[in-house]
Amino acid sequence: MTRYFDDLQLGSIELFCLAAETGSFTAAATQAGVTPAAVSRSVARLEERLGVRLFVRTTRQMRLSEEGQRYYAHCRQALAQLVDAEREATGGQVTPSGRLRISAPTPYAHYRLLPLLPGFRARYPQVQLDLHVSNRNVDFFEEGFDMAIRGREPTDSRLVARRLEDAELVVVGTPAYLAQVGMPHTPDDLAGHDCIQFDIPSTGRKALWAFRDGEALQERETSGNYTCQGDFLATSTLVKSGAGLMQAYRFTVQRELDSGELLEVLPAFGGTSRPFMLIYPHARHLPLRVRVFIDYLMQARFP
Repeated sequence: MTRYFDDLQLGSIELFCLAAETGSFTAAATQAGVTPAAVSRSVARLEERLGVRLFVRTTRQMRLSEEGQRYYAHCRQALAQLVDAEREATGGQVTPSGRLRISAPTPYAHYRLLPLLPGFRARYPQVQLDLHVSNRNVDFFEEGFDMAIRGREPTDSRLVARRLEDAELVVVGTPAYLAQVGMPHTPDDLAGHDCIQFDIPSTGRKALWAFRDGEALQERETSGNYTCQGDFLATSTLVKSGAGLMQAYRFTVQRELDSGELLEVLPAFGGTSRPFMLIYPHARHLPLRVRVFIDYLMQARFP
């Protein structure tokens, strides 16, 4: 086997990752117990070896370059696998530990994922959680994420998808809005209503509303004076403020439906749902912290 790295180069990679995570050579040096100059020399050695600039430095800040971001994502994953391999070889994989990076869309994060995390941390206190709450699709291999929750299966064969749940959809509005504009009785009646729109981040297109008419499933375009981008929960805030009607996940509005703050619209055409999938890179040896988190989520029970 050809040897590609010596001890100095492996140490330089570790210091580079620390600098990337802390955003500072000084902070990385403090954490590693070395001098800032040692961190700077390590990064310089890597940049010379690779022939690329890993950090963009100004007088006010330091950030990873585009090449540095890609290199960090791969290095972080490789170092984590080395740590796990060492623990497994020595029997030290009994206790999950390390940092776990998770991306989740805003509605699922706030109403499903985040409330579960204190229980996970109580069970596995040596695992730290980095949370990316956004409807943007992240790149696992470029950005170094361990897993993500998304509303559709990935097309990338390098990724595994496991279904967490099928989330029921429901059209809602406030009593005041419906008293003023009228209660629709069929999906065709939505043409006379202000239907709050949401642009899907991955396509930029407006989300279609789904209805069931007997056994037939139909998706319809709707129209309205409000369009939300980025944060799906913005549509819930608008509908609760009386701006119009919105098709939302039932779990995001169930409390308001129970209290009467919101009313369900077109229940006879309900019963549609959209899936939420847990997605993670396909790997023969997943880090233990990833495996236990997958098991924890798959065993979760939602009301």
